[in-house]
Amino acid sequence: MLENLDKIKIEDPVEIIISQIRELIISGAVKPGEKLPPERKLAEKMGVSRNQVREAINKLRFYGIVKVQPQSGTIVTGMGTIALEGLISDILKLEQVDFKSLVATRLLLEKEAARLAALHRTKDDLIQLSNALDRYENKLLESGVAVEEDLLFHIKIAEAGKNTVLKSLMMIITPDIVKSYINLKVCDDKNNRKTIDEHRDILSMIADQNPEGAMEAMNQHLTDVQAFIQ
Repeated sequence: MLENLDKIKIEDPVEIIISQIRELIISGAVKPGEKLPPERKLAEKMGVSRNQVREAINKLRFYGIVKVQPQSGTIVTGMGTIALEGLISDILKLEQVDFKSLVATRLLLEKEAARLAALHRTKDDLIQLSNALDRYENKLLESGVAVEEDLLFHIKIAEAGKNTVLKSLMMIITPDIVKSYINLKVCDDKNNRKTIDEHRDILSMIADQNPEGAMEAMNQHLTDVQAFIQ
């Protein structure tokens, strides 16, 4: 009997916010070049938190559907209606992405990010990476968990590679990776010393401008996560 029942899916507020913003744009209520209402007003109208509105707008921004300008607000771009509908559908599917696919995608992006960082990093990039690594190590040794600091270090690697599209893709999937890592308890504090050493190896290869070594160091670093999803 139980096999005939379907699991009830509780819709994510962020997904609903994205859908409602889509309706504003598709219906012409907000035209290209015009501003969306402020986050505070959107949150009040929809009965959600400003953080949830901000997360939805960030996803729309990474996909190029809106752009956020300091002191001006969130402005709708001139993307065509058909393209917009397809893109919004992709965003909503991303909200439901399975962890295995997420990790597989991350591996592809991370290895290429490490390779590009080794080729294009600057002295300032190395300082930024070193600072991010210090913050990660300090938080990890202090509390045993540093998922966000870990992923920030990886975002800094993507920045050092000077490929803005790759960096944007990393930032799109990062929130889902953080949630999944925490929910599935991927990070084990028993391996803290190991992950610190792996991060240092990656940074060393990038500093030495060794693209192949950086890719291999990144692959080794993500071996445990790949094994976990198997």
